Amino acid sequence: MKPDQGLFQFDFDDHHAVLGVPITADAKAVRKRYLAIARKLHPDSLSGATATQAQQASDVLSKLVNPAYEALSQEKSSTEHALVLKLKGQSLRQTGTAPPVTSALAQDLLKAAHIDAAYRQAVSGLAERQFDQLEVVSKVMGELSELNLVYLYRSSASDRTSSSQPARQTQARPNTPTTTASPLPRQNQAAILDSYINRAQEYEQNKDYSRAILELREAVKTYPHNGACHSYLAMLYFKAGQSTMARIHAKRALEINPNDERASQIQARVDKASGGSTTGSAKPSTAKGANPKTSDPKSSDRGGGFFGLFGGKKK
Repeated sequence: MKPDQGLFQFDFDDHHAVLGVPITADAKAVRKRYLAIARKLHPDSLSGATATQAQQASDVLSKLVNPAYEALSQEKSSTEHALVLKLKGQSLRQTGTAPPVTSALAQDLLKAAHIDAAYRQAVSGLAERQFDQLEVVSKVMGELSELNLVYLYRSSASDRTSSSQPARQTQARPNTPTTTASPLPRQNQAAILDSYINRAQEYEQNKDYSRAILELREAVKTYPHNGACHSYLAMLYFKAGQSTMARIHAKRALEINPNDERASQIQARVDKASGGSTTGSAKPSTAKGANPKTSDPKSSDRGGGFFGLFGGKKK
């Protein structure tokens, strides 16, 4: 068997599955796990291995582990990865049906009473033996990817239930005091949102799209269901030459408000710039703030994107 045969059977853009860490892992946990894997696959740790096994270890480290760690350790790519995970969870929630999974662990996780604890335990168990047999490393990563898929589905559904619960309690018992913190008044929310947008507009006028994008990303974190924020962020990404992210936010804006004219225009411009291809990219901007290296949409489009990566095994 050649070193790479049997190793790469699913979409390895699921960086958490490659490293064997939960999708909730912080930067410190990701680094700790990466260093442990690097030591395990280092030639000095493989003194009794055959030449074929040593080559397999080298391939796994250089072609899978290192790129995954790089993606999760860099702030920009990690933030964008987290955003796509969130959108994936929302997409799963909207389907209303459980994702199809094949591994016993993933099927058990679908029924687990305490999703967070069960998910962490399942990931930890697989991670312990993930790199023991390199011939089946893709199988283990595929199982991890299915666990990620189920967790996104279950946690998104839980978020939706918990967010609607206070409203139901208020309707059922209108005179009962509550200890739940009151949301900000609408005028305060509007003022905070305006501050983000105003700063972004100032940066945009100076063609400093990177900083404008940062402002809008913070706005989207605070107000994830504001379609205008998503459509404005889509426009900024397009101006910065990042068509993949422009497409993601334009799509989200249209999900919130199908009549969002700006989002429709951005979506059409992205499609036109890419020649109608869903994996194409707009011509990168050379304006201030559009780093040619970080603005390359190919870095986000590798391997078919995130929306088809979880739980799928390529044969």
